[in-house]
Amino acid sequence: MMKRVLAALALVFLGMFVLGTGVAPGQVPGSVVGWGENGDYQCDVPGANADFVAVAGGGRHSLGVKSDGTILAWLFNWEGQCDVPAPNENFCAVGAGYEHSLGLNSDGTIVAWGRTDFGQCDVPGPNSDFTAVAGGLHHGLGVKSDGTIVAWGWNTQGQCDVPEPNEDFVAVAGGKLHSLGIKSGGTFVAWGSNASGQCDVPEPNADFIAVAGGDVHSLGLKSDGTIVAWGDNLWPQCDVPAPNTGFSAVAGGGFHSLGLKSDGTIVAWGWNNHGQCDVPAPNTGFIAIAGGTLHSLGVKGPDTPVETAFYATVVSDEDDAVLLRWVLPGCPGVGLKIYRSLSVDGPYTCLTPNPLDPVLGSYVDETTWPGGTFWYELRAVLDSGEEIVATEIHPSVVVPGTLVLGIRYVMPNPATERTTIGYTLPNGWRSARLSVHDVTGRLVQQLGPATGAQGFIAVDWDGRTSSGERVASGVYFVRLEVDGAVATQRMVVLR
Repeated sequence: MMKRVLAALALVFLGMFVLGTGVAPGQVPGSVVGWGENGDYQCDVPGANADFVAVAGGGRHSLGVKSDGTILAWLFNWEGQCDVPAPNENFCAVGAGYEHSLGLNSDGTIVAWGRTDFGQCDVPGPNSDFTAVAGGLHHGLGVKSDGTIVAWGWNTQGQCDVPEPNEDFVAVAGGKLHSLGIKSGGTFVAWGSNASGQCDVPEPNADFIAVAGGDVHSLGLKSDGTIVAWGDNLWPQCDVPAPNTGFSAVAGGGFHSLGLKSDGTIVAWGWNNHGQCDVPAPNTGFIAIAGGTLHSLGVKGPDTPVETAFYATVVSDEDDAVLLRWVLPGCPGVGLKIYRSLSVDGPYTCLTPNPLDPVLGSYVDETTWPGGTFWYELRAVLDSGEEIVATEIHPSVVVPGTLVLGIRYVMPNPATERTTIGYTLPNGWRSARLSVHDVTGRLVQQLGPATGAQGFIAVDWDGRTSSGERVASGVYFVRLEVDGAVATQRMVVLR
């Protein structure tokens, strides 16, 4: 399992046929409010309406992710689109198509269920390393940690044919027969059906931070808080009401659009035949939005102040990774760093040199090992670069099992510059060597271990030979020899 951050931006936006989902910065759990067409009770949340952090709207069904990582889906279920597969746990995002549903798990896999006669629930392998998910009418999309988009399902208009170069994507959304993505530099890419100009991104194509798709229209949120909309405008779903400022999230419905403002209010415009644009009063305190075919959804924050939370759990009995979750209302930092220690008193070592955005709410530490006890610390990174402790909570977790000797991980893999190799050594070893070899078996670099080292060890390799030269792109093998026993692991270097 590769280490991943569960989203690439401060905002994670999931699109579907007639759907866009927006999550505002600083999200905290809340209750779902639904309005518009309700003939299939898609606006009526069953059970306890609390602890939701994100929502998605389908053709005639709705979905929400709860803060404990479970998904609740309601209510039209003709194709099983509301039957969340077991185990219903560790989800961090949802997407919806017309009659199918998708969930992104914290382990980087996508789970899809419901109607699948076009293959829209058949996630292509390898089903791993996804950081975002979205649904179209009868197709699905996912962004991988390497910045590529994978698309599958109905492809009559090329909505699954991601344009080249398929790289550097950080967000994705689906329309009825078209798809959309944002690249890390803020440019917008659209492909598939363009009958109404829904793939013709207006100039200047720059500074986009969020994306949403409607039936035959598209929407983008810019870094200055404005929304740009284009494509079919019959209703007129592309005419953003004035003042077009202060938006923090965007979503698309069938023929209507929604924007969430930083003050917690929702603006909705376009086709309103079922009241899908009539936001219920009081229109305050919203933290997330989504659009369905003829209905709309919002997550409203709690009336009482939300307490800071930070906790750690083992991902599963079969996986020794640790899942970290947090809620940090009003966090002052522009980024978060996660630190770990083998003692509550430290010292703490940084796991995330590149700061995470506080809105992500979760992180998977895959560098733990069986039998170890780990303490964690969150630090906020200010604009000045100064780091401050974000919460005095220092959760700890004991990873079950017994430490197994050998190579634990090579990350990142593929590597472009540096990579870290985690391995374990027994007590009292007599002869040990960790080394890197090319495909011919030639020694490239010897990395240790140091005399007397034992237990779990992590060592960095800078991608250079023993003579200091940078290695070329290609396949290499990490080799660990301990008292005659040998373990190897394949790695790839990309220049």
